[in-house]
Parts: sequence; C-alpha cells; structure tokens
Amino acid sequence: MKKILLFLLLIPIWVFSSPSFSAPLDVKPDPPVSDPVLPTEKDPFFKDSSDFVAHSPDVKVVHHQDLNKKILVALVVSASLLGGILLLLLCFSIYRLKKLKKSNAKSDENSDAAAKGMSFGPILDKFNSLKIGGKKGSIAAIEYPLLVSATNNFDEANILGEGGLGRVYKAHFNDHFHAAVKKIYAGGQEAEREFENEVESLRKIQHQNIVSLLGYCIHGEARFLVYEMMENGSLEFHLHGSSHRSTMTWHLRMKIALDVARGLEYLHERCNPPVIHRDLKSSNILLDSNFNAKLSDFGLAITGGNSNKTNVKLSGTLGYVAPEYLLDGKLTDKSDVYAFGVVLLELLTGRRPVERVAEAQCQSITTWAMPQLTDRSKLPSIVDPAIRNTMDLKHLYQVAAIAVLCVQPEPSYRPLITDVLHSFIPLVPVDLGGSLRVTDSTLSTCA
Repeated sequence: MKKILLFLLLIPIWVFSSPSFSAPLDVKPDPPVSDPVLPTEKDPFFKDSSDFVAHSPDVKVVHHQDLNKKILVALVVSASLLGGILLLLLCFSIYRLKKLKKSNAKSDENSDAAAKGMSFGPILDKFNSLKIGGKKGSIAAIEYPLLVSATNNFDEANILGEGGLGRVYKAHFNDHFHAAVKKIYAGGQEAEREFENEVESLRKIQHQNIVSLLGYCIHGEARFLVYEMMENGSLEFHLHGSSHRSTMTWHLRMKIALDVARGLEYLHERCNPPVIHRDLKSSNILLDSNFNAKLSDFGLAITGGNSNKTNVKLSGTLGYVAPEYLLDGKLTDKSDVYAFGVVLLELLTGRRPVERVAEAQCQSITTWAMPQLTDRSKLPSIVDPAIRNTMDLKHLYQVAAIAVLCVQPEPSYRPLITDVLHSFIPLVPVDLGGSLRVTDSTLSTCA
C-alpha cells in the first residue's frame, strides 16, 4: 500500500517533467530602449525598408496550437494512469473485504463447534503423534466447556467408575472419538498433589501397556484428566461382576497377566529413573476393545524403583499393600511385584483381595490361598469355577508357583518383574502376544 501511495505522489512530477511541459518560450529579450528623442533630419524616424529588415529584432514564433495538443495528451495519459490505479485499489479492497468475511465466518464456525463439544482436533493430533512417533512431551490443556458438552454435563448415565478421589465419565467428543474423563472432586493438598503427579508421570511415560493421558483441565478448584477410552472397563469389573466372569477365559486371563507384567517391567527397568506404581490393583488395570490390559492411575507413583524408600507416607489399597511397606514403610519395586501377585491370585480364584469371613473379621486372599497353592491336590479346587477344568494342569501349577513367589513376605524372596514376564510368555497363545502354540483355538479366544 505504501508503494502505491508513493507512486501516486510521483505522477505529477513525472508528467510535468516531460519535454512537452518543459519546452521554454524561446524569445530573445528586446534591446534596451534609449531615452526618447525627437526625430531630426540627421536621424530620420523611418529609414528605407531594407535597413528596417536588417536591424529588426530576432524573434522566434511560438505555435500555441501545438503546445495545447501536447498538454491535452499529457492530461489524458495522466488521467488514464490515475484511473487504472484507482481501479486496482478498488479491486484490492474488495478482495481484502471478501477474505476478511470468509475468515470471520470460519472463526465463528469453529467457535460454535467448540461450544457444542464437537472439536477435539488438537487432542486427536497429539494422541496420534504419541502413538505413531512415540513422542513424549507436554499434555494438552482442554477447555472446560468442551468437557461439559462431551459428558452431557457429567451425566450419571456416563459414569464408568468411581475411585477414592473422583469419578470417571465417558465423553463423546464426536462420532468417531470417545475418551474417559476423570473428575477429581476431593479438594485439599492430597488431591492436588496426586493430580500433578499423574500429569507429570504420564507426560514422560509412553508404552503399549500403560494408559495414555490425552489432556487435563483446571476449572476453579476442580481438576480433570482425559484418558484414551478403554472400552472394556477394568479388570475388577470383569472378575467380580457376576454377569461378566464367563468372558474371562483361562488364556485371556494369562494374556492380561502378561500385559500387566510388561507394563511393570517398563516402569521398573526401562524408565530413567525407575518408577514404582504403588497402587497396582485390578481396578487400575483397564481393558481396551481387544482386551489388551493397560496400567492406569499414577497419582501415587514415585521414582527410584531400585532403592529403598523410607519415610514415605503410607498409601495404597488394603489387600495389595506389601507387608514391609505396611509395617515398616519400606518401599521398593518389589512392592509392585507383591501387588502383581495379588492380582494373579484374583485371576486364578476369582476372589476379591480382602473378603469378609465374619461380622467383624476379614481375610486376605494371600492368607486364604497360600496353603492350597503349594498343594497340587487342593489347587484345582480353588480355581475360579468359570475357568475350572479348562486349562492344562501343568500350566496351572506354573502360574500358582509364580503367584507364591510374588506374595512372599520377605521382599528379597520375590522375583524381579523381568523374570515374571519371561515366565508368562510361554503360557500365552501366540495370537494373544505369547509364544504358546494352541491346538484348540477356542481356548485362546474370549467366550
């Protein structure tokens, strides 16, 4: 625009500096006039005609008609140029106006989509980049109105589960993308600390057997975490819900145990520094649409898995907490191995980690199962009726032996999770992620 204005300002200078306008009127000045005197006989007023012509002033005649034509042509050219420039400016202004209107319309459309909860592009892009490139980095901040719309104002019909600090809701962001939104409603420093710990832990962790955190939201005192959708809910739901136990076949349970071991092995051996989950339990093991198991809820996780942690505030769930942590406050990666052993007992027996045996008395699954796990004659009788007589007894004995080692009271007697992982691979069919060749394919699929 500045160049156009400068061009306009220079037009008069260019036009009027042309030869047509710079041609001077070439007239020689008249000779100086002497004082008037009366004619005398010696100096007559008129001389002969030849003398007059010889001494007359040298005057060039200017043709005014040609000069007017040149001025007219210059004016026409200038007017044409000015008109062309004005037309160009008009076209440019119309183009800018149309572009501005189109941009405003697009902005309004995006605003409406966000208000209706139908736009989740940045989160989808981030999630896709994490899955494809294994990228670690920042977690997306999500606007609160988007969560309200996606969960239908946190309708109870969308509740997927409930924990100690909040509820988990199913969120529909569009027809092709659903997610799980955890609303942390318990206030105070503990809730804030777990929220920050969860975001910080999952910001650095990316593994196929650990749930992905897509984003978070801070709205007033409320805190929200948005996870990838796990369509089949928690392992607890399938094991302890009477209508779903039949779907958990022997081979599927072994696959879940293998997936959990892979997730823990990543935390203990591949993270730097190592991570102790500290709250491993069946409700924190989530299952996707293909029953792939993933670890969730890292609010209590701490770093430094291979060194003893003392003076750590006692946290966890009764029945899964290792004895040395419960009694002495000592926390190591072997504490997670103990909790894994309890989950393995749940998979074998179908019983809860702690059950009430009398009005004021409870019994842990380890106390109840330990004497029978080491007795091969009694072992088949404690297996979950939903899978009893569906497995190879040799495999049952091997799994029972692994469980016994994992729940040893002395941490040093427990195996490393890496050893547990390698022990499970031969027990899981190839099509479920292991190395076992199954002749009867019906045993390796969900019922």
